[in-house]
Amino acid sequence: MTTAAHLRDKFAVVTGASTGIGAAITERLAASGAHLVLVARSAGKLDEAAERLSRRHGVTVRAVALDLATADAPTRLAKTLADEGIEVEMLVNNAGVSTRGPVLDGDPARFRSLIDVNVTALTELTTLLMPAMVARGHGAVVNIASTGGYIPAPYLAVYAATKAYVVSFTRALWAETRSTGVRVVAVSPGPTETPMNPRGTRSAEAVAATVLRALSGNGPAVVDGRTNALTALLFGRLLPARLSLAVARRIMAKSGE
Repeated sequence: MTTAAHLRDKFAVVTGASTGIGAAITERLAASGAHLVLVARSAGKLDEAAERLSRRHGVTVRAVALDLATADAPTRLAKTLADEGIEVEMLVNNAGVSTRGPVLDGDPARFRSLIDVNVTALTELTTLLMPAMVARGHGAVVNIASTGGYIPAPYLAVYAATKAYVVSFTRALWAETRSTGVRVVAVSPGPTETPMNPRGTRSAEAVAATVLRALSGNGPAVVDGRTNALTALLFGRLLPARLSLAVARRIMAKSGE
C-alpha cells in the first residue's frame, strides 16, 4: 500500500491544485519527494505553482490546465498522462465547486456544472487511472469529500449531496478493492479557509496533513479534525433527522447573513 514514504520519485495527480486545499496537498507531496501533475482551470496559477514547487523541492511538476466540468476532460487528462509515459502512483480528486442558496432560486446549468466537477469527473478519473494501480498492486486514491457529506445542509443542498456521493462511492470502492494493495480513502474537511470559503475556521495545511496521515490508515473514510468528526457523528448518525435538519437549517441561514 502506498503511504507518504512510498511517494518519493513517483507521480501524484492532484486536481483543483492551484489554490486552497489542493495547493496545500501539493506542497506536502512535493516535500515528500513526489513528482506532481497539477490540474486546474487557471493556466497562469498552475504554471506559477509548478515553477515554485519544482524550485523549492527539486521535483518534476507538470501543469495541465483543464476544466473538469467539460465532458471529455477526464479522458483527455488520462490520454495526456499515457502519452507522456507518466505512471500515476496517487490520484487526489480534490477539485470541487459550490453554490449557496435555496435550490428553487438556483441556476440548473450551474447545478449541472457543479455535479459534473464534484461527481462525474471524480468518478471517471478514478475509473480511468485506478486499474493500472491495481495491476501493479500498489497506489492510492484520495477523494476529498466534506462534512457536508454527513450533515444535511439546507442552502448548500446540491453541494452537500455531491459530497455524500463522494463518501458513499469511496466507501464502496474501498470494499471492492481492499485486497488489491491500493489505498482508497475519502477525506472530509469541515469549514476550511480557502478562496471558495474565506470564512472557514480550519487551515488548508491542516487538511493536507490529514490527507497524508490517512494514507497510512485502513478505513475508507476520515473526517479532518476532532470537532468536525464529532459534528459529523452527531448530525449524521445520533440526532433524529428532523432535529438535525432544523438545526442545520438555522446554522446555514445564519452563516449566510
